[in-house]
Amino acid sequence: MNSETDLLPALRRYWGYDSFRPLQEKIVRSLLAGRDACVVMPTGGGKSLCYQLPAAMLLEKTAIVVSPLIALMQDQVAQLGQMGISAALLNSAVPADEQRAIMRDALKGKYRLLYLSPERLAVESTVSWLQKVSISMFAIDEAHCISEWGHEFRPEYRLMSRLRQKFPEQPIAAFTASATQRVRHDIIEQLKLRDPHKCIASFHRPNLRYVVKECDARTQPGFLIAALREYSGANVIVYSPTVNQVGETVSFLKEKGIKAIGYHGKMDADERRRNQELWMSDEVRVLVGTVAFGLGINKAAVRAVIHLSLPKSIEQFYQEAGRAGRDGLPADCILLWQKKDAGLLAYFIGKLTDPLEKERGWERYNAIRAFVESSDCRHRQICAHFGEEPKWKTCAACDVCGYKLESLSGASAARPARRDKRSSKYEAKIVAREKRDARPEFASIAPIARGGAVLNAALYKHLREWRRAKARELGIAAFIIMHDTTLEDLCFKRPNSLSGLREVLGFGERKTELYGPEILQTLREFDGLLMSERHYADEDDPPARHEPRSANKAEAKTVRKSGGWWGAR
Repeated sequence: MNSETDLLPALRRYWGYDSFRPLQEKIVRSLLAGRDACVVMPTGGGKSLCYQLPAAMLLEKTAIVVSPLIALMQDQVAQLGQMGISAALLNSAVPADEQRAIMRDALKGKYRLLYLSPERLAVESTVSWLQKVSISMFAIDEAHCISEWGHEFRPEYRLMSRLRQKFPEQPIAAFTASATQRVRHDIIEQLKLRDPHKCIASFHRPNLRYVVKECDARTQPGFLIAALREYSGANVIVYSPTVNQVGETVSFLKEKGIKAIGYHGKMDADERRRNQELWMSDEVRVLVGTVAFGLGINKAAVRAVIHLSLPKSIEQFYQEAGRAGRDGLPADCILLWQKKDAGLLAYFIGKLTDPLEKERGWERYNAIRAFVESSDCRHRQICAHFGEEPKWKTCAACDVCGYKLESLSGASAARPARRDKRSSKYEAKIVAREKRDARPEFASIAPIARGGAVLNAALYKHLREWRRAKARELGIAAFIIMHDTTLEDLCFKRPNSLSGLREVLGFGERKTELYGPEILQTLREFDGLLMSERHYADEDDPPARHEPRSANKAEAKTVRKSGGWWGAR
């Protein structure tokens, strides 16, 4: 395979995409050329594709991916299987006999990608076995964990410094979403990267609006409720500082009529998985979690991330807040902090005994404290923290630069107080998204426009129900079958053939083969229902005057008000 000319066909074949996101193609070509790399790309920037695509193209060789979370590895292996890319994982959750079978198959070159935990890679017998595997590259995910100056330092990551010695010929690529200049240099030094391709994306996320609000124990609950009601029908993540507060917050929200679920590390694994899937499939719109939630979560349409305490570092805040607005549309990142949060952080730093660890702790403390108390632009502060110097002075997308939220400021509308050219291009997009129907039975569908057409909300819901049922049948997460952005594109394009389905964003060869016939049948069923409703309508009257004959009268009434099943197509 000629890697210089076959990137786009491979991208289309496996991922169903016609083009790369910024920087992806350069990174893929660099890895195919056998070069080391240090990649810093924001959450949602498409880091995983950068090593998965070259791995898929390098036949009879295996890319070893080091990842810290079992759930993340499981999801990625499942997604790769759906695309027709052979992948497997080795960790403590895999039964011993299955592990032995995977190891035998890896020696035969069966897998294009093999996922390992850093703890597994630290075992000497694992290294000895890997030396017999034909390896294409090593990809180190969440690479900031290798640096003692990183905000999530993990000692087991340090042991990866021996990879260069044990595997001198294989390229090593480090990937992270949040690393300062010091951390980036430490990553390169620890992994002994040789003249690496340094790919540092901008840390500026212009579609995110940062709002920092100091409050106290008495006022914070009211601010939270007011903010959540502003995002009625939208996906929201609420970050809570402790396991106990997660449960208390979920109960409090339910008392106020807001359906929410929790997520934290002490939950049973099955319950965590179930709650994550409920949120990912839009059955529950608000998820309250600790920092344990979020790594590898691939949901584009999150309209708000709300923090209920002061994060321990700017890196943590940036990474967690960055899970909002991955679809490029405007989203709010709200930090509701209390003075006691700072006192608690300081208390725990004071308990540290290692001088260097204490120094790092105070550096992070001072940085996040300055961030919330400063009168400087929030976007500029974040960029500067990561070593980037923006040319602009004001963003119009943070509370310092004039952005206001009605729920937190008492203003008449949740609109920026002033705008500049950078924010104005997002205005048209947000208008379509923010006109949400407040009716509970239909609040989950937001009007989405494209090229003058409006997404048919009833069709979107019909297809989403098919996706949910299929996911349950297969025992996998709904987003593994197709992401929300693919679902939207499917509604707009309305294909009537398998070749037409291949033109939908996210449908590669394998997914078309797996789900194509069922999806086309589901579309035909929807059209049949639509024709049936038309049949019952009086030909002398406009269809909108007749209520669709649905088993669910409330839903039928909602559909009629939203434009009907025969609405925008």
